[in-house]
Amino acid sequence: MHHRRHFLRTLGAGALALSPITSALAQASRPLTIDVYKTPTCGCCEDWVKHLRTNGFAVTTHDVEDTGVYRARYGMPDRFGSCHTGVIGGYALEGHVPAADIRKLLATKPKAVGLAVPGMPAGSPGMEIGPRKDPFDVLLVKSDGAASVFSSYNKTKANG
Repeated sequence: MHHRRHFLRTLGAGALALSPITSALAQASRPLTIDVYKTPTCGCCEDWVKHLRTNGFAVTTHDVEDTGVYRARYGMPDRFGSCHTGVIGGYALEGHVPAADIRKLLATKPKAVGLAVPGMPAGSPGMEIGPRKDPFDVLLVKSDGAASVFSSYNKTKANG
């Protein structure tokens, strides 16, 4: 009887030790969910959503008449405004932000409102126009409205 109780206690302790590991594995296997607020007729928004889904995100879209309401709700300044606003992990995503940058944001967890790609540049996710790829920056937007470059794409190297 004593051996059985010891065995059961040991088994229980082992299960408790594994629970954080199994919990982490369960979270890792679940796709990250992004809510996207977009206008109903925007094709490039749909293409950005496809980009996110192709890269393993679960996306819930919300067709709205005014994306500015959601931009304001999540603290993204209007000057970074685009045709859609995404929200994930407490961060706002404005414009055609690449999936890799969203993953990097979630991994590094900087103090910020979120990421923005202003201007709808050709070649950004959802804005593919044949072979054309305009250079663009992904900006990290802080709560005071200041922004810094988080990632750069398609930049040519300066002479030197």
